[in-house]
Amino acid sequence: MLLLAACLFTPLSAQLKLGVRIGMSTTLLQTNEVEVPSPGGSNFLKLDIDQLHFGIHGGLVLQGQLGNFLIQPEVLFNSNRVDYQVDDLRGGSAATTIRTEKYQYLDIPLLLGFRARPFRLYAGPEARLFIDSSSELLDFPGYEQKFQEATYSWIAGLGLDVWNLMLDVRYEGNFSKFGEHITFDGQKYAFDNRPARLLVSVGLLFGK
Repeated sequence: MLLLAACLFTPLSAQLKLGVRIGMSTTLLQTNEVEVPSPGGSNFLKLDIDQLHFGIHGGLVLQGQLGNFLIQPEVLFNSNRVDYQVDDLRGGSAATTIRTEKYQYLDIPLLLGFRARPFRLYAGPEARLFIDSSSELLDFPGYEQKFQEATYSWIAGLGLDVWNLMLDVRYEGNFSKFGEHITFDGQKYAFDNRPARLLVSVGLLFGK
């Protein structure tokens, strides 16, 4: 739908190109420890980030150009993985384990930019639609995953064009806190900071 809307609202005199993009991302986050109390009030679990793995993304790009100005909607499948360090305080002693969580999103950025060959400068909003997840935290009683169906972020980036090849470095800021989906016994928990991502990708536009 987004690609169709871009086609309708881009002036007919603009040059349109369809392409594909694939890349990797790393999450930038300063975390704080999250303490989960038991129903009696004492600490039940302590959660902290052990490792934020590289994510992968890929999908379709539609680029419209009018003079040196660009409009570029994209639809990208994004997959990420995070390892949590969990201190289980039940029984009066701490048992530390590493639990993995994986999640997938459909990222839909709408980018506006300026071309100064061979470079592109651009920025714009992004909608992130939740698709699916799996989590080893489900082994703990009372844990539920409650992902929002849609979250929002913003992107700023620099691109280099070589023929129809696109090389891009992007910074993505998020409006939501990391871990807002974590719920124990109906109570939501989140790490205090909002995550950012650094993304690098390569793409190919079709046509002249």
